[in-house]
Parts: sequence; C-alpha cells; structure tokens
Amino acid sequence: MLARLCEEKIRQVYASNELKTPVHLGIGGEAIPIGVGHCMPKGTKYFGTYRNHTLYLMLTDNTDAFFGELYGRVTGPGKGKAGSMHLTAPDQGLMCTSAVVGTTIPTAVGAAFAAKYRGSDEWTVVTFGDGAMEEGVFFESLNFACLHKLRILFVCEDNDLAIHSPGRARRGHRSMQQAVQAFECHTHSGDGTNLLQVIHATEQIKSQILKEQRPGFLHFTYMRHLEHVGPNEDFDAGYRPRPSTEEKTKSDPVANFQKQLVAMDCADDLLRIEVQLRDRIEASVKKALASPFPGPEELYTDVLAGL
Repeated sequence: MLARLCEEKIRQVYASNELKTPVHLGIGGEAIPIGVGHCMPKGTKYFGTYRNHTLYLMLTDNTDAFFGELYGRVTGPGKGKAGSMHLTAPDQGLMCTSAVVGTTIPTAVGAAFAAKYRGSDEWTVVTFGDGAMEEGVFFESLNFACLHKLRILFVCEDNDLAIHSPGRARRGHRSMQQAVQAFECHTHSGDGTNLLQVIHATEQIKSQILKEQRPGFLHFTYMRHLEHVGPNEDFDAGYRPRPSTEEKTKSDPVANFQKQLVAMDCADDLLRIEVQLRDRIEASVKKALASPFPGPEELYTDVLAGL
C-alpha cells in the first residue's frame, strides 16, 4: 500500500513540473519485490532496475528521502542528482539500480561471487525485466553464477513488454523458463500479482538452494498498468489491447491482497494504515519542497570514479 500510494501521489503532482526526474512507475508489479524481500534475511544485497520505487520503499520505508530525490533536493539518497531511476540505499541493502537494461545483473553476480570468496553465507537478489533476458550479459552472468554455485536469486519481473515491444516480437526461444532450465540452477514461475504466491515460490526456491547450493531463477508475470515512462495510461497507443475492468482488477496485486485481508476481518486495520500512510506521504512531499536543491559545489561530487 505504501508503494502504491507513493506512486499515486507522483501521478497526482507530475503535471506540476516540480518533480525533477522522469518516472517509470511500477503500479501492477508491487507484489514481486515485496514478496521476494519478505522472505530474504537481513544483510541480503539487492540490485534493481529503473522501475525501482517499490524495491526502494520496501527496503528503506523512507518516504522523506524518496520524495527528496524525486524533487531533486539534497535530502534524497543521491542528493537530488540520481533521480527516480538510480535510487540506492547501501546501508539497507539496495546496492544499485540503473536505467541501462541488464547492467546490474553482472554487478549482482560479482557481489555474490565476493560473498562466496569471503566464505560468507550472504544472499544476493537481482531483479530485472523480461527485456533484460535478451541481453547477452544475462546468459553470461547466469552461466558464471551456475558454474560457481553462487547464492543468488535472479528475479524476472515479466510484463511481456520491452517499452512497447511484446515478447513474441523479440524472442527466438519458446519460453524463458525452458531457456533457463538448461542451466544448473533452481527455477520457479508464478503469478506476480498474487503476493502469497510470490512468497511461497520464494520460500520454496530458498529451501532448494540451501539443500543444493545453486543459483535460483524466479519468473513472475504481471501487467504494467501504466505507460513505460510517465504517469498516464497508454492503452490507446495501439501496441497492446485495453484490458477490461475485470482484467485490470484481477491483475492488481494491491486489490487482490486487500480482498484476502478483508476476508480475515482486517478491514478496519487497512483503513487505519491507509490514513496513516497518506498523512506520511503528504508530510514527506512538504518536507521535500521545503528542502534546498544541491548547490554548484555538488556538481562533481559522487559522480566520477577516483583517478
């Protein structure tokens, strides 16, 4: 609910031109990073994509820093210079996210290899879209991870779209699951709009990894409810059909889990939590707008490798 309400707030304020970053909203896919993260132990290292808001909020619970970054202010984790697509929180385990497709996959494998080299039982999780599986570096990284039996979870958030291109226009293999099953890794597919199913699949593959240490590959399908970048729907653009109201509701992970909780007599708790979150989000936006932009002295800090 926190992730959903934060992104709905972004949609509400986007036209004001106060946000200093493009946004790739994850409405429809929230259950995947939250379900996986729910199962992972403290100390896990995470690597993500530019559609990273839910991952960041799940790990940090920090709406002040979140909106500080989106509004380009010094209170953001990147001092307002990273923007929406490069949120990080190393102290909470979010090592990096990137707007360049596939680039965090080998970085995550490097972290997993370092953990094994040090003799650590640390876990690594890398999330990516289905389009990243058409990058050569995905298969190179998976091969290396399998060869060295690394403790890493590859998590594919599959909305069957690479911007506007459906999978059938991009893939030369019959299924992603079959392609990965040829490697020495544990695999599992599931419905990424069902939080409990995501949790169950993650716990199952964790158990398999602990019994026989190999990488794990989790593949979850979901519907991207909004356009690739921006706050609007774009079903009229013609590259995918407009879903019916029933289809859209069925593909909404927040609504699905709310129904389950209401059936458990949690309706009053849900309402209380929603009111609290809305108040916290409003306060965070006000704090962000009252905070300064980074000054000229920040132009070259944190952006160049040491020479």
